[in-house]
Amino acid sequence: MAKLTITVFGSTGKQGSSVVKSILADSKASSQFHVKAVTRDPSKDSARALASLGAEVVAGDFNDKQSLHAAIKGAWGVFSVTNFWELFSAEAEAAQGKAVADVCQAEGVKHLIWSSLFNVNKLSNGVLPGVVHFDGKADVEDYIRSLGIPASFFHAGFYMSNLPGQSLRDMGEGNWALAMPNPADAPIPLFDAAADTGKFVKAMFLNHEKILGKSIYGATAYYTPTQIVYEFKELFPNTGKKTAFSQLPGDVFKSIVGSTTGAPEPIREALLQNMRLLKEFGYYGGEKLEPSLAILTEKPTTWKEFAKKEPIFAGLN
Repeated sequence: MAKLTITVFGSTGKQGSSVVKSILADSKASSQFHVKAVTRDPSKDSARALASLGAEVVAGDFNDKQSLHAAIKGAWGVFSVTNFWELFSAEAEAAQGKAVADVCQAEGVKHLIWSSLFNVNKLSNGVLPGVVHFDGKADVEDYIRSLGIPASFFHAGFYMSNLPGQSLRDMGEGNWALAMPNPADAPIPLFDAAADTGKFVKAMFLNHEKILGKSIYGATAYYTPTQIVYEFKELFPNTGKKTAFSQLPGDVFKSIVGSTTGAPEPIREALLQNMRLLKEFGYYGGEKLEPSLAILTEKPTTWKEFAKKEPIFAGLN
């Protein structure tokens, strides 16, 4: 029996590469699926690495509809993820996501998985209107649902990789601290995107009939800042002797974001509102993670497991 082709966009990014690697490393999935990895530059090292694993690497660009048709033609399944942070435009990102959906419809794709997020403006009843990097993805999800094509939706959690060296960092003289504009009990759905996106998306494709039309929430568990610090101290007891959590005032958080990234005011405000979402309305609107975790055949990465292998923490004890 011929293998079904799955086209993976964003194949050299955290989410896309995880999907490619997870399918190819899994005997059951790789026996069923042929992976077509889409990237703008198939000659770069990260693309060549995917080819060496057995992926068919092809050129494609979200802004070139002809290349989208070429990449998707003949595919049974498609995983699509876009990058807001490349263009800083929810409108441009939504246009890219909708273009993929249109081509999936035209090419008769049997299962599109869109990497989506909640519409925070709607979830918060307008209290948090500025989280455009979430709302744009939600707009694409609404569009896909309106088309009536066979699709499901993967909602990535809060990247664990956003903590080391950023919110959780050495404040000087080896004194590490976690500082965020959230209370200590804010529930954060931590997620190792590079290691675990593929675990979830692969399971979604393998459970095709049960998953169509549904949303899957990609996170290991809800952690609070208190728990993050506690487990950091357990893992690195000497370094962590003085480690503590501090809640930053919103204006201080925005100032830090501006000084470290150069982000303009609308993006600083978007990130602050994104953080406020965690406690005030819930990253996933209060949804439980257990139904999503139940489809996995591999355990998701815990915060401790991630921290133990994190290069920024190398040498801590």
